[in-house]
Order: sequence, then C-alpha cells, then structure tokens
Amino acid sequence: MPLHRFRGAAWADWTPYLLSILRILAAFLFVQHGATKLLGFPPSPRMAGATVPLASLVGVAGLLELVGGGFLLLGLFARPMAFLVSGEMAVAYFKAHAAGGFWPTTNGGELATLYCFVWLYFSAAGAGPWSLDALRGERLKSAGRSASL
Repeated sequence: MPLHRFRGAAWADWTPYLLSILRILAAFLFVQHGATKLLGFPPSPRMAGATVPLASLVGVAGLLELVGGGFLLLGLFARPMAFLVSGEMAVAYFKAHAAGGFWPTTNGGELATLYCFVWLYFSAAGAGPWSLDALRGERLKSAGRSASL
C-alpha cells in the first residue's frame, strides 16, 4: 500500500475497526493469563503447569483476567469491565513489580503497565463496532424507534 494511503480519510475510516481489533487481541492475550493461573492452561514455564488457589490474591487476579477478559473479548459491558481490570493491573504493578525498581523493563512490569493503560483507554473509548455492546446499542436504538412509531 502506498504511503499516501495512510493519510487522510481513507485510513482514518479504519479507526473504529482497528479499535475493535485491538480490544479482541488484547483480551485474547489477557484471558490466557487468567486461564494459566486458574486452569494451568496454556502452561507457563514460570508456573510449571501448577494452578493458584482461587481464594488467594493471585487467584482473584486470575478470575478477573479470565472473566473480565472474556467480557472484553466479546465486547460486552466493555467500559466497566475495562475500568475494573485496569485497576487490577495497577494493583498488580504496585504489589508485584514496583518494589523491583523504577523501570518496568527491569522490574518485569511491562505487561501490567501496558494492560493498565490499554484497558483504561477502552474504559473511555468503548469496545468499538465489532462488539456485543455495539450490537446491543443498535437493538436499543431500533426498539426505541419502533416504540415511538
């Protein structure tokens, strides 16, 4: 694709769809973190196939990642779910990584930091057009139109 195609309205028209693609990809990866913690799958070299107790801090984090990530993957209740898991990632960073030094690249907190701000963005931006939230919004609009006829 020629570089001039990346400027202007032609490329900008893709913005809402790329928002949905980013949400789907990030949520797919996020769900895997929760599944690894709670289900041992996909197996992680760090956890050696073990799981964590649900009634632990890491277990609650895994539950938030698995369930919250699932909602985000589908784009259902995306704004409140994204806000919730953004907070979870902030807590994860400060509880598990910040004590290891200031820089996320040296304390192992890059993913927690990135997820925190990606989910914070989605809490403001919404799920995008390829989501159950968008589908529900269209149904609510059409139900409102038919009720007013």
